[in-house]
Amino acid sequence: MLELRHLKTLHALREADSLVEAAERLHLTQSALSHQFKELEERLGMQLFVRKTKPVRFTSAGLRLLQLADSLLPQLRSAERDLARLAGGTAGRLHMAIECHSCFQWLMPTIDQFRDAWPEVELDLASGFSFAPLPALARGDLDLVVTADPVDLAGITYVPLFTYEALLAVDNQHALASKPFIVPEDLASLTLITYPVERDRLDIFTRFLEPADVEPAQVRTSELTVMMMQLVASGRGVCCLPNWALHEYSSRGYVTAKRLGEKGLYCTLFAAIRADMLDAPFMRDFLLTAKDTSFATLEGVSAAR
Repeated sequence: MLELRHLKTLHALREADSLVEAAERLHLTQSALSHQFKELEERLGMQLFVRKTKPVRFTSAGLRLLQLADSLLPQLRSAERDLARLAGGTAGRLHMAIECHSCFQWLMPTIDQFRDAWPEVELDLASGFSFAPLPALARGDLDLVVTADPVDLAGITYVPLFTYEALLAVDNQHALASKPFIVPEDLASLTLITYPVERDRLDIFTRFLEPADVEPAQVRTSELTVMMMQLVASGRGVCCLPNWALHEYSSRGYVTAKRLGEKGLYCTLFAAIRADMLDAPFMRDFLLTAKDTSFATLEGVSAAR
């Protein structure tokens, strides 16, 4: 009567907080997911959650099944890992680089889980600020690169992790704080604070300012997100950050977050991997763990489209 897929869909609904987002994460249509829930509720003879509530409100029956999911699904993942080890390919190397400091917020918990699950895999992490990580990946010096800027390279595959919205941080008293959204011309007289990377790797330039032929009055760099926020809060400039990185500061009232353009500026984060590594059991597990961790810990991310 009760199947694993039912527990997985209930778990996804709780994490996603909407049928639409849960369906995206499970790679189902919303109607297919709704039908699956309806079928299960008919089998059980009771409702599992209250429709059209946000956040999703589960019934006592739904909460009991979620308890079961929390107990059983980690055991299932652990068993799958053990079987993968038995099938071979347990030992290996996973040397990675990231191209944004704000990624540490979800990547470090992912790495901690991965170390526990795959102690035989040699793991190393480097920042992508001081060198070009994608060419290093193609050469074999690295095994995975977390990037928002895929480049067409032979033998490199890009696996989408999640989609996020890039927002502009301004100080609370700034004239832009009261605008419904930001247009490129608003930045023409301002100091733009960025991470110390090339302009062609920053979406605020490539997808927002340059198409409108707008240049900020000044560009200032900082390697630390907290320093960028201090500069913004004190009126020294504005900066563009992923919504999850900015939420920590805007939710506490330190700065104001503004949408870039009327429809927003949306970006996708990818894991770049050499094609021959894609089927390695530990690599597949790392990608699944990274997706699970990001959805569980980050504010405002969605399944990559």
